[in-house]
Amino acid sequence: MYPYYEHDWSVLPPELNRRFNPAFNMATIKQAINEAVERVRMPTPMRLRDLIRQIRAARTAAEERSVVNKECAYIRSTFREEDSVWRCRNIAKLLYIHMLGYPAHFGQLECLKLIASPRFTDKRIGYLGAMLLLDERQDVHLLITNCLKNDLNSTTQFVVGLALCTLGAIASPEMARDLAAEVERLMKSPNAYIRKKAGLCAFRIIRRVPDLMEIFLPATRSMLSEKNHGVLITGVTLITEMCENSIDTLNHFKKVSIVPNLVRILKNLILAGYSPEHDVSGVSDPFLQVKILKLLRVLGKNDADASEAMNDILAQVATNTETSKNVGNSILYETVLSIMDIKSESGLRVLAINILGRFLLNNDKNIRYVALNTLLKTVHIDTSAVQRHRSTILECLKDPDVSIRRRAMELSFALVNSLNIRTMMKELLTFLEKSEPEFKAPCSSSIVLAAERFAPNKRWHLDTLLKVLVAAGNYLRDDVIASTIQLISETTSQQAYITLQLWYALSEDKMDKQPLIQVAVWAIGEYGDLVLSATSDDISDVAKPSEDDIIDVYKRLLWSPQNSPTTKQFALMSLTKLSTRFSETNSKIQQIVSSFCSNLHIELQQRGVEFTQLFGKYSNLRSALLERMPPMEVVRTGNEVQTNGDMDESEDKSNESSPQHINNTDSNVLLDLLGGTDSSDLDIIKPSSIPTQPISNNQDLLDLLGGLDLSNPVPTTDTSLGFIMENNNGSLPLDNNDTSGFLMGDILNTNLVNEKHVPTLTAFDKNGLKIVFSLEKMSESNMVSIHLTATNSTISSMTDFLFQAAVPKAFHLQMLSPSGTMISPNGQVTQILRVTNPNKGALRMRIRLSYTIDGALIQEQTEVNNFPTHIWD
Repeated sequence: MYPYYEHDWSVLPPELNRRFNPAFNMATIKQAINEAVERVRMPTPMRLRDLIRQIRAARTAAEERSVVNKECAYIRSTFREEDSVWRCRNIAKLLYIHMLGYPAHFGQLECLKLIASPRFTDKRIGYLGAMLLLDERQDVHLLITNCLKNDLNSTTQFVVGLALCTLGAIASPEMARDLAAEVERLMKSPNAYIRKKAGLCAFRIIRRVPDLMEIFLPATRSMLSEKNHGVLITGVTLITEMCENSIDTLNHFKKVSIVPNLVRILKNLILAGYSPEHDVSGVSDPFLQVKILKLLRVLGKNDADASEAMNDILAQVATNTETSKNVGNSILYETVLSIMDIKSESGLRVLAINILGRFLLNNDKNIRYVALNTLLKTVHIDTSAVQRHRSTILECLKDPDVSIRRRAMELSFALVNSLNIRTMMKELLTFLEKSEPEFKAPCSSSIVLAAERFAPNKRWHLDTLLKVLVAAGNYLRDDVIASTIQLISETTSQQAYITLQLWYALSEDKMDKQPLIQVAVWAIGEYGDLVLSATSDDISDVAKPSEDDIIDVYKRLLWSPQNSPTTKQFALMSLTKLSTRFSETNSKIQQIVSSFCSNLHIELQQRGVEFTQLFGKYSNLRSALLERMPPMEVVRTGNEVQTNGDMDESEDKSNESSPQHINNTDSNVLLDLLGGTDSSDLDIIKPSSIPTQPISNNQDLLDLLGGLDLSNPVPTTDTSLGFIMENNNGSLPLDNNDTSGFLMGDILNTNLVNEKHVPTLTAFDKNGLKIVFSLEKMSESNMVSIHLTATNSTISSMTDFLFQAAVPKAFHLQMLSPSGTMISPNGQVTQILRVTNPNKGALRMRIRLSYTIDGALIQEQTEVNNFPTHIWD
């Protein structure tokens, strides 16, 4: 007796019980006959693997395109057949062609036909094609909703899984709303495979349409009681997404108290024995552990009760996790982030930072980078704990990897305080001297800021700035030059000492470092008489120069082709001032200055002509015009005490530990520079016409001894000359007879304009970044200078800061270089924009900002339309 005649075969499912289903047999036979006829009638198409071999064998791009175009033409011809038995194979080849970047949109409708097919192999290729070729912008996208709904109700779990994957990948808001109820129903399915797929689909739907979050709340909470790890990790991920995007949902899960449940699951994972199904390098399901730790971090932030409930389990994870494998390090890293984000105990935070300290000793570069990046984020929370790993962090400055060195440099500056300033500056100066050019600009600026805040005394502060000028070379930012000049100006007791040190560095240096030369010649020009009369305390181991020695160095600087025109302007102004400080070399100085009357550079020629007049026709004015510049103003942040001279060395150390130079956005700054005269006595520049901008960027102020050529960009370092001249001219006690000839003479005539002060306007204020525009009317009637100030009010540094702007075609926009690309916490970056408006129309500006904060790239775009129209009057 044959087995298929036994009565037990009658209970088999219909697809297997073919002997007793004649209708099914006839349909199957008919389909097989049709397919056989179709295969005979049509040639067999190329297989996918053969197409891949042909494409890879192509030697040129043209040969590859030829193969692809030929195959696409064949696929199009087969698509015209209504019942093509090769549709599945052709769609598979078309998807491969699509992944290579060639157009494959003509296969969209064929994908829908495969989805409607009862065969699983056809559905699989059809759904894959739908995920790759369809999006919500296509009209075909609307036709797939009904197919998805039918397959979501299928009795086969794999068909339901395909439909859920496709819905999560291509769901539009309308489709998500139509099928959300079906997904929520499947989240309660008794099949774990379907529950997992439905949870992942709900995760995608919530990201697409956050309003549907409430539908999935009950089903999501029940997923935490699952024993299947796949369903459990899906539920934790879904709850995390909900809590991060909705405060109400976060409060809901806090009220229902899911923290104890998560703690229990995590504890079971730690204490569980070996499980081959979930073991990864000896760690039980590290993926689930990481997801739970992240959810605990979200739930415990700013919640003392939840934080207390998870303190013990976080300590157990931190102490019991194996660190010899990368999976253990990933769990420890997530544990550290959780500890630092919640309201954890101080001992637990120290434990977390010690874990990061061990990461710094790891041989893996990625782990060291992650540790430095995390320490940089947490250093403001517990600085004392991070200080214990200072030596390890400083060792990372010598790492060959550029990314690690950059993070180590930023973290080192975050650790600087008044107690370790000397040792830290020694290491950082060594790093600055040996580092690549890309590090010199940010490192030197950070050293200047740190020395300004924590300098133990003025002489050490000046020596540090001098070392920065020597080590950084030409890679210094303009703010360092301005800060150094201001410090020298205010420190009257150390002016002779630092000028001698600068002279020695200038005379020994043969590399033509422009910032060093500019600061040195400024100091020598101001305090050259102090250099000649220096005492033994000021000289130390530096030989006191003679007047001829100094003049010889000036000759080398002024006639060197390697020095920039800006540096020569500094030197020419300084040399002219030395004519009132020196007594034996005035004729040599006059001869050098006169030689620039025919210089090819217009700025140098103009200065040479004007300064030559001070040795001839206006020699009686030279002493008063070129007198010493008064000390610049400075503010101490401790008690907001302002001073116009040197701070006493015996002053309160609390004030000296954190000095900061003000930006001088006040008009009173220029009044002090002009000798403290009353504003009513000033006829040249009224206080209301002084632009509100930092000293280091006042590059468009008019030089009273010769109007600057505002049509060309003027480097910011040239502003010191402008301020010196304005100060000396404004403080002259001249009568009307003298000043009329001086100001209105043929050579010294300047095109002074009565500039109109325009209030500042806020162009951007979001996420702790504030952009403020200060507008200044230029001498040309159709030009306005916009002084941009970007302020960072967050606790993290903003790096790679980039400001971009665009104006309509009727305007002309010129952007000068910014003062920096990194904005430290509570720090600023400045930049100057010049806008020319020939038609004097209303100005509109579209700006784009990009910066990196805490490792995340932020990009913003906005439009500024509230520029005042009267600025063009």
